[in-house]
Amino acid sequence: MNASEPAAKIAAGYAFSGPALDLGALLWEGQCLPDAQVRVPLPMLNRHGLVAGATGTGKTKTLQLVAEQLSAQGVPVFLADVKGDLSGISAPGAPGDRVRTRSAEVGQDWTASAFPAEFYALGGLGHGIPVRATVTSFGPVLLSKVLGLNRTQEQSLGLVFHYADRKGLELYDLKDLRAVVAFLASDEGRPELKALGGLSPATAGVILRTLTAFEAQGTSGFFGEPEFRTTELLRTAADGRGVVSVLELPAVQDRPQLFSTFLMWLLADLFHDLPEVGDAEKPKLVFFFDEAHLLFHDASKAFLDAVTQTVRLIRSKGVGVFFVTQTPKDVPSDVLAQLGNRVQHALRAFTPEDQKALRATVQTFPRSPYDLEELLTGLGTGEAVVTVLSENGAPTPVAATRLRAPESLMGPVDPGVLDGAVKASPLYERYAQAVDRESAYEKLTAATAHPGAGPTDAPAAEPERKPEKRAEKPSQRAAHEEPSVVEQVVSSGMFKSLARSVGTQLGREITRSLFGTARRRR
Repeated sequence: MNASEPAAKIAAGYAFSGPALDLGALLWEGQCLPDAQVRVPLPMLNRHGLVAGATGTGKTKTLQLVAEQLSAQGVPVFLADVKGDLSGISAPGAPGDRVRTRSAEVGQDWTASAFPAEFYALGGLGHGIPVRATVTSFGPVLLSKVLGLNRTQEQSLGLVFHYADRKGLELYDLKDLRAVVAFLASDEGRPELKALGGLSPATAGVILRTLTAFEAQGTSGFFGEPEFRTTELLRTAADGRGVVSVLELPAVQDRPQLFSTFLMWLLADLFHDLPEVGDAEKPKLVFFFDEAHLLFHDASKAFLDAVTQTVRLIRSKGVGVFFVTQTPKDVPSDVLAQLGNRVQHALRAFTPEDQKALRATVQTFPRSPYDLEELLTGLGTGEAVVTVLSENGAPTPVAATRLRAPESLMGPVDPGVLDGAVKASPLYERYAQAVDRESAYEKLTAATAHPGAGPTDAPAAEPERKPEKRAEKPSQRAAHEEPSVVEQVVSSGMFKSLARSVGTQLGREITRSLFGTARRRR
């Protein structure tokens, strides 16, 4: 290799002896050096990372490239597909002049390949197996982020969850939460939370109105049962390759706070359940968190602290997290400090704000022989500045890199093919049909409909699915208009008895993690 001394030193920093992913070839003084391969050690993928760059610089293809190689190494991968163009990972790539040129430049032996994939959709909205969470497992901190509640309202919502946990009032869907909030704001229920600081009628009213507006946006389908088991993301295929789990998000692009917070729920749930494994030979899962800036926008301090703590600790459980966004400044510094691997695509510097962001980005890199300000604005599509952790945990030299071409299809598959793959999945029957079991709403409504009877005298719920619209009981009908659920809850005198009796049920206390997330074991 005819390369200058600085280029040779950079190349030596990526000459790992153990298993590694091949990112591409070193760029030096405008030349691509195919013999100088830029790589990342497989065991270091659980040390987290950042993929950043302006729109159109190739971040999505970088995700696809890394996901393919992880799958080939037997590591499951999770991808959030915001634009809908990552489904092609399940189909072989299409050879062409651009692919042949790129593979020759970087020394890649390119072969069209498909990879095992599962496709998911939030609440079944879009092409994919439905992903739902129960309200109780989602927890108050994440739900407050979705609802846009302020700090005081978030704390009040936490009291509601605490009360429901203690009293065995299952919060499976949003109507369960509405029923409990309405009761606790009523004259009958207010004493129940007095010892915990109380729930003001004004705050309860804000939470109820926010929930109503949230449901009016068509979001109720995201919460309920069957709840998605996040261990499904850890699967491998029969041939030993890791399954690539693709969460299709185009149908909910207009609800960024919702989908970004749902991604955090998936990660928090994994953290809650997985055992400690320490430093393993390869990760159990690598989780790519796309559009990461949406997660941190207008987030409360409690939320940011929980994100930081989760990212810091989940490494020891074998999970690597890569945040994908436009600039490093989109990620809080406490979180950024936990990220050991960097793939920085080109940045634009058209405005004073862009210039400031560029200088801030340059300062986050180790010292290097490159003029990074000039380099980062001059990178082409599919090129990036890379620094990762070596096998001994030390940062590698900064390397301008021309990235390899993905071997799977660089674009979406046909929607019909995608739907066929979803319905052929063994997971489809498990999650496709929503169920509505007895929970807080039914218990509170039954107590209202049968004054003088305890909760155990209420009609038994069907063990399996129930229709979304319940038929009125004759005793509930009246000549005048039927009261609303909130009015029924607030006006009932039965709830003191209900609150005392349900507190004796099995599983009344729920252990919650950093985000207040929980999964009730049955």
